[in-house]
Amino acid sequence: MKITKVKIKNLYGIEEFEADGKSIELLGANGTGKTSVIDAIKYALTNKSDREFIVRNGETEGEIIIETDGDLRIQRKSRTNMTDYKSVKSEGKEVPSPESFLSNIFTELQINPVKFISMNPEEQKKVILDLVEFDWDTNWIIEKFGELPPAIDYKKNILDVLNDIQSETGFYFTKRQDLNRDIRNKKSYIQEIVKELPENYLAEKWRKYSLQDIYTQIEAGREHNKKIEYAETLKENLNNKVRGFQAEKQIAITEMDKKYATYKGELETEIARLEEQIKSNQEKLSKINDQKFETLKTINAEYETKVATVDADFSANKKYLELEKIDVSPLQEEANAAEKMRSHLNEYDRMVSMNDEIARLQEQSDSLTSKIEIARALPETILKQARLPIEGLSIQDGIPLIKGVPVSNLSEGEKLNLCIDVAISKPNKLQIMLIDGVEKLDSQNREKLYKKCKEKGLPFIATRTDDTPDLTVIEL
Repeated sequence: MKITKVKIKNLYGIEEFEADGKSIELLGANGTGKTSVIDAIKYALTNKSDREFIVRNGETEGEIIIETDGDLRIQRKSRTNMTDYKSVKSEGKEVPSPESFLSNIFTELQINPVKFISMNPEEQKKVILDLVEFDWDTNWIIEKFGELPPAIDYKKNILDVLNDIQSETGFYFTKRQDLNRDIRNKKSYIQEIVKELPENYLAEKWRKYSLQDIYTQIEAGREHNKKIEYAETLKENLNNKVRGFQAEKQIAITEMDKKYATYKGELETEIARLEEQIKSNQEKLSKINDQKFETLKTINAEYETKVATVDADFSANKKYLELEKIDVSPLQEEANAAEKMRSHLNEYDRMVSMNDEIARLQEQSDSLTSKIEIARALPETILKQARLPIEGLSIQDGIPLIKGVPVSNLSEGEKLNLCIDVAISKPNKLQIMLIDGVEKLDSQNREKLYKKCKEKGLPFIATRTDDTPDLTVIEL
């Protein structure tokens, strides 16, 4: 749908202006009304104006009429003393919700391409990436990544989505950082365990090592040695013990003699004192020798028993005197070493478990790295397959580049050229381009700009400031 007629009267600084929809360049010095034409058409399409006064100074009403080859007619009047008037007709009939209807037949960059320059980098990036035509959906993402990466706004452009997936603040990157940090911590802990482990530590050897067997051997050796030591002690003390027993015997006899001598004296005294008991005492006296004999017999029997016990004990252990003692110190050293080695098994097993965990975490980290690399590589693939409406457009780390240069690094002329590229890349139903200030471009780039619009079949109205005192319309 192309404009076939533009008629402006008493709007802004314009007294009267008409155009037939052909591409034209408005040439003139500042104040000649070039930008007023652009602003009037914007006013017709949007019912908005950045200017404080819309009606031309000294007039009470200003009007603009736009007609198209699609039977669309837009008429808008601004009045100083009454309500503004608007009429939007399609095929001769008034259009319901005219402002909404108008907003859908053009893009804002068509009527204000320079606005692209004033956008912040993120807004510019979104506009440019939205121009890349590539058919995708979440199933395509799942096919590439094996899942739908979390924490991603899938309403964005695919290149933005891929950039978010591989971003250093994205889920994959931060998850991989967490995994790698965990891996480093575990490896560090393992190094500490390794420092504590003996050199060439053989865990399975010490896990299977039987301490019970060696302790059984040690105990058997000790028992064996005890018997030998006991026999040696018996041998060394045998004579001493016998002499001791003899002394005990002599002491017992001496005590007996003393006891019975005293007893005899007491009896004799008792006999003398108690004649009535003489007979009884004499009988007792007659039995003293028998009692003494029995007592002596008992003493001798005890002596013989003790000697016999010692002799029997010695005889039973005498055989060990011919044996060599077993040196259990090597076995004890082996047992001590085994105990020490076995004490490392828990830490060793923990180290093995952590190594298994590290392998699992590394596998997850490698998987995330692979997905990050996929997200980084896919834009290049997409750009090879997609239609790129802007010449020299490429994407690096999610940043649009024009011939290898970010938008912020372009000159003013290059930026204006880019504005037009962006604006004409997706023309909407109304075929018109309003370009204010093409004097910022050199003649070569200006001709390229006009040529682009013509190749797209997109009529345009451009303004160029020079020293011409009056507004001049140049048909292109």
